[in-house]
Amino acid sequence: MGTWHTRGLRGSGLEDLINHTNDSYREKGLALIQKIPTPITPIEIDKASRHITLAYFDQKSTVDYIGVVQGIPVCFDAKECRTETFPLHNIHPHQVAFMREFERQKGIAFILLSFTGKNEVYYLPFDHIAFFWDRMEKGGRKSFTYQEIDRSYAVRAHRDMLIHYLEPLKKDLERKDLVDK
Repeated sequence: MGTWHTRGLRGSGLEDLINHTNDSYREKGLALIQKIPTPITPIEIDKASRHITLAYFDQKSTVDYIGVVQGIPVCFDAKECRTETFPLHNIHPHQVAFMREFERQKGIAFILLSFTGKNEVYYLPFDHIAFFWDRMEKGGRKSFTYQEIDRSYAVRAHRDMLIHYLEPLKKDLERKDLVDK
């Protein structure tokens, strides 16, 4: 159910698969989602290859992606996990604050989480993330497990949409009564 298989970009990282999917969404007129670059200041540049060899981050980034899906603003982050336990320190407080504010402004925030050992990707609605985050803030566990996530938000591949997250996004919108069923 949650397993996705793709031959086209085998070996690519999650962000590469999402970028490919976003290109397909744009070409089909389904969504316009952009990868947000993390601002850096180069410190050393290899003059021969003109590649940055040392740099530092200028500021904290918010989320990896932001855009609009059929008139609905969305933002999300992409995360990967090798084990069945996802440490919440992989999500930064400023990211949670941004997603919380984004949702207050009637946008939809979520995380796409790849369990690489299982070859499965899940859409985690922001309210699920907030539940785990708030539990940690109250002294509870500093992680959540594969068993705790809602498997009905599995992300599958569909043709050239290798991480077809619009399906679980629609489910999230229906649950929040923000779209016609």
